[in-house]
Amino acid sequence: MSIFEYNGSAVVAMVGKNCYAIGSDRRLGVQLQTVATDFQRISKIHDKLFIGLSGLATDSQTLYQRLVFRHKLYQLREERDMKPETFASLVSALLYEKRFGPYFCQPVIAGLGDEDKPFICTMDSIGAKELAKDFVVAGTASESLYGACESMFKPDMEPEELFETISQALLSSVDRDCLSGWGGHVYLVTPTEVKERILKGRMD
Repeated sequence: MSIFEYNGSAVVAMVGKNCYAIGSDRRLGVQLQTVATDFQRISKIHDKLFIGLSGLATDSQTLYQRLVFRHKLYQLREERDMKPETFASLVSALLYEKRFGPYFCQPVIAGLGDEDKPFICTMDSIGAKELAKDFVVAGTASESLYGACESMFKPDMEPEELFETISQALLSSVDRDCLSGWGGHVYLVTPTEVKERILKGRMD
């Protein structure tokens, strides 16, 4: 088993019309044994920027703490929040710095940039960025997530339709992967508000 699959995970981000949604499963496991069913994989950087970290849970928590530290330094120096593109470059540089003993994480970054244009990207454990205009996925359920998102995604969805689409894609994908699942956690971000919702899924 790959170290990236040790805890199991599923993270997905999807763009809509001037909004985006980012979702993850809630299972924390040790290989096939489930340890917790309320694990938080998605973290807030600021009101319009979120990061989801799939991979080894301990590394993702350490990486998140380092990113919060760097972002707070940026806020103090620049007196503003970091743009999503800038933050993606920061994450990439931080991962590449540790390339000879990497954090076993695959981040998914989602944010609203200038003129509330949604930005999403993912990268591998050494910071090679992969930008997308529709959706990005990461984790052990990524293969089934690709299939579900490909078939369900439509451009320029309104916030509620986007939430419904990402939720259905996430729940149907984790049912096809035994290392992730046990419900879902979705953030829907628009220029004016952030909605957080817990999804009930199969608990087996």
